[in-house]
Amino acid sequence: MAMGRRKKQAQSSFWIATADLPKSGGHPFYEQVNRILEAEGFDGHVEALCAPFYADGVGRPSLAPAVYFRLLLVGYFEGLDSERGIAWRTADSLALRSFLGFGLTDATPDHSTISRNRRLIDLETHQAVFTWVLQVLARNRLLKGKTLGIDATTLEANAALRSMVRRDTGEGYQEFLARLAQESGIETPTREDLARLDKHRKNKASNEDWEHPHDPDARIARMKDGRTHLAHKAEHAVDLETGAVVAVTLQPADRGDPSSLEHTIQQVDANVVAVMTDDAACDKLSEQVLREVVADKGYHSNDVLTTQREREIRTYISEPDRGRRNWKGASDEETARKSAARDATYGNRRRIRGARGKRLMRRRGERVERSFAHCYDTGGMRRTHLWEHPNILKRLLIHAAGFNSPLKKECASLR
Repeated sequence: MAMGRRKKQAQSSFWIATADLPKSGGHPFYEQVNRILEAEGFDGHVEALCAPFYADGVGRPSLAPAVYFRLLLVGYFEGLDSERGIAWRTADSLALRSFLGFGLTDATPDHSTISRNRRLIDLETHQAVFTWVLQVLARNRLLKGKTLGIDATTLEANAALRSMVRRDTGEGYQEFLARLAQESGIETPTREDLARLDKHRKNKASNEDWEHPHDPDARIARMKDGRTHLAHKAEHAVDLETGAVVAVTLQPADRGDPSSLEHTIQQVDANVVAVMTDDAACDKLSEQVLREVVADKGYHSNDVLTTQREREIRTYISEPDRGRRNWKGASDEETARKSAARDATYGNRRRIRGARGKRLMRRRGERVERSFAHCYDTGGMRRTHLWEHPNILKRLLIHAAGFNSPLKKECASLR
């Protein structure tokens, strides 16, 4: 049998009509996403929200708000961690061109255009888009809001430990060690001298003493895999009945769970109030919003339990083993405070030991961890490529909106 050879490609015509170009059938998932967004009036809503950031007849045409937010959704759906990656993927994909409304001959936005729009459109507008998705969920009975699971995870910051500087003097790490060596009597310290000096020094990585010059919001923290890195703390409040993310907050990585819980609950309250401004969503929302909080033992403290009890919120928070506790105080005021903490602690203990408490704990582990996996692991945001919390939170909100959106239910079988 004779071996075949690849035929040389015939010379194509110099001109070709646009109508003769091959057309993509489009991705069924993105086509369904567009149908749902159009049915809910997404484009008109975000254009009204972003109107203050655009000028009529001045400057070159900018990126349409509906296209900008769709680009951030592409980052979530495709698992792209950077805006440069979003721009490259959009330019390369016929399906994404169709999703964003670009023709075959149209130039897609580059990463600088995406980042400029992100900087100009404020955080409150991104929060309003996230709230709009919650309203859509409530209108479709996909949001209850009565029982919330709360947990936090760490995101690796776009900053290196070796780039940190002293808060008081602005010295780099090597400069700081060299000064300590000279003060200890070593005039010209070698690298071995610096390493020996640094080995026995206490509190080497203290957030009170060190910061990153370009990302002061990043904090030194231990990651899930045991590494020490500059990081941020993302906290989710998830509706345990439907799996929807009700609130997302971004906080310093060294902030304790009891303190961060208060910020997240405040954001939940603000989001619920915003959802209730929509009459159709308010009618479908549960009458008892934010009545139960489920969390792990990192959130267990007297202040948390007492505060939530005063708000008439039932807590299901795992209790760490602290041994036998003393509920008597040195004064009448302290005794009263400890008595209130005792009643809240015993009530929480009774609830978590019951069948419903155990069921809620299992559901919290399932629903909250799932939101982390989708938004940060497969969603591409486990390591951030932005500096400062407002910039990072803008992308986190749209990722959570993509996770939340009713697209999940209608489009899950199409992906």
